[in-house]
Amino acid sequence: MAETGAIPVVVLSRQQDPVEIINSTLRNAGHPVHCSWVRDVNALGDALSQSPPHVVFLCVADFDEAAAALDVRRRCGAQIPVILVRDAISEPELTRALELGAQDVVTLQARRRLQAVAARELHAARLDRALAGTLVSARQYRDQMKAFMTGSADAIAHVQEGIIVDANPAWIELFGHSEASALLGQPLMDCFDPRSHTALKGALVAAAQGRWEGHPLQAVAAIPGGTELAMDLELERFDFEGEPAVRLKVPTPRRDVEAVSRQLEEALRFDASTGLLKRSTFVGEATAQAAHPLKAGLRAVAYVELDRATSLEADLGPLAVEELVDAAGRQVSELLQPGDLATRITARGFAVLAERGNTRDLDTWIARVVKRLAEHVYHVGDRSVSITCSAGVKLLSAPGEPLGAPLEAAVRSARSAATAGGNRVLRPEPENRPPEVDEADRTWAGRIKSALMANRFRLVQQPIASLVGDGETMYDLVVRMLDDKGNEVLPSEFMLAAQRTDLMKNIDRWVVGAAMSFCAARKPHRVFVRLSRDSIRDQTLGAWLQQQIKASGVEASRVVVELGEELATNSLKETKQLQELIRPLGFGLAIENFGSGRDPGQLLSHVPVDFVKIDGALMQGIANDRPLQEQVKSLVQEARSRGAATIAERVEDANTMAVLWQLGIEIIQGYFV
Repeated sequence: MAETGAIPVVVLSRQQDPVEIINSTLRNAGHPVHCSWVRDVNALGDALSQSPPHVVFLCVADFDEAAAALDVRRRCGAQIPVILVRDAISEPELTRALELGAQDVVTLQARRRLQAVAARELHAARLDRALAGTLVSARQYRDQMKAFMTGSADAIAHVQEGIIVDANPAWIELFGHSEASALLGQPLMDCFDPRSHTALKGALVAAAQGRWEGHPLQAVAAIPGGTELAMDLELERFDFEGEPAVRLKVPTPRRDVEAVSRQLEEALRFDASTGLLKRSTFVGEATAQAAHPLKAGLRAVAYVELDRATSLEADLGPLAVEELVDAAGRQVSELLQPGDLATRITARGFAVLAERGNTRDLDTWIARVVKRLAEHVYHVGDRSVSITCSAGVKLLSAPGEPLGAPLEAAVRSARSAATAGGNRVLRPEPENRPPEVDEADRTWAGRIKSALMANRFRLVQQPIASLVGDGETMYDLVVRMLDDKGNEVLPSEFMLAAQRTDLMKNIDRWVVGAAMSFCAARKPHRVFVRLSRDSIRDQTLGAWLQQQIKASGVEASRVVVELGEELATNSLKETKQLQELIRPLGFGLAIENFGSGRDPGQLLSHVPVDFVKIDGALMQGIANDRPLQEQVKSLVQEARSRGAATIAERVEDANTMAVLWQLGIEIIQGYFV
């Protein structure tokens, strides 16, 4: 344990001698440092996250190891100063170190210079902390005064390095204890269900670094006696007795007339046994939601039903099966994504109206529901049983389509899946394109050409946010078409026709040109634009891109060309040629839907890329799915080993963001951004 008032310092070194030299040199200069010895770059992240040091010394063998360590610093503690330790200092080495992000370079032989550099960085770090502490204290004082004036009784705890160091009576009572001694000094994670641990750890790290934006985090508390309690946690950086901490707060619900009215309305909407909407409420709300046009993606009805329900009833009895169905409904409720509507629609089955980015997201989510229902152990009376379910899915074809026919189709598909053996999902593919669609394609081709000639395409800028605190503006650019009356036409309506009528190259060139104009006007750090198969096979693409750079005056480094993993894998030769073409021009290259194929690592071994966008289907339910978290973590490690930055696609809530933070994701995009 470091002495009171000690200055925490981390030294990365394979030998102990540099640690002792740095420790004694700084202490001789009057700095009461406490040096923590980290032997390997892989352990540096934990050292920076658990107890952020005031300064880091890197005693490394070469600049590759220094770059790896500075990358860890960038992700885990971007504000922490780093001093590189070398055997000797040359002008090129000093320049390289500064370019990598180090504050300075020293040697262990020049002790006075080491002391001077360390004193400068410690002083700067002290000023930064004082300023941050002043701002935090001012905000907390304002919050405390507001809480005092409104008579708040929020449950509050303070956590340092994962340990509860303070809790008010409301927190102690909420978590089922009568004395503070039962909680103080205990790991915070002991208070929560393991399903909440990954998201909570990620949020704690972000809050400790001052980068949690106040989003409520959903967690499940583990109350003594086996009770679970769902709650929304608010987290923020806090100074507790002069030391950095994180304050967690569970707000007390306001008991005014308006709040009580809202609670009564919610009680009328939901079935208490399953946590799902009541059937009549579902029908009304789902019909209203289905009537609104989608801005992107797709909408579908899913039906999930217990397999072999008759056998279960014969074995357990009808009342026990009712309990079993209710418990399955609660499992379904936990797996719903923001915006989903669900109900118990039949005696043994559940209906869900879901909106997803694409069919892959939809299929991944419904397969995960079926898998979770099969993995769960249900307690009915004095028996523990397991079940399987089958699911059917039907896509809705147009806004306002009545739900009756799609729901009936989903029910038929689920029962066909059950007949085929159960524990599976069936989503029938659309029938083969009839001949009359050719005429429809020709009609669409005319509309697309007309829109191109009249410049009736538009770019939609979807924000991309960094989790590592650099704040640089980035956008994912997607295209929309306007009809001759100015109404927006979604890509899902015209893109397939454009592919079949060889118009994708024309649309791609419009998008790239518009992206260049956007960059010239707005100066974003990065924009991402997609290219089709037709474009990457186009022999004139390179000359055309050079013309666009010259005409727009835009730095090509602002534009990242994006290919889907399936396209890049199936057109590997063309993808490598594209990379060799655009890299000298300055464009970046990204692979989206990364992780959707059989061997994403093999693709990266053939084609160096700057960014990988991890498949949005893997974000569906990741907050409570440990195997899925491990899968995404392995993809992050694979990308990082190849020098590619990682972007998580289709992030929709704070819990998902917190988990991704913990898994090492650097950038996110989606409805939550």
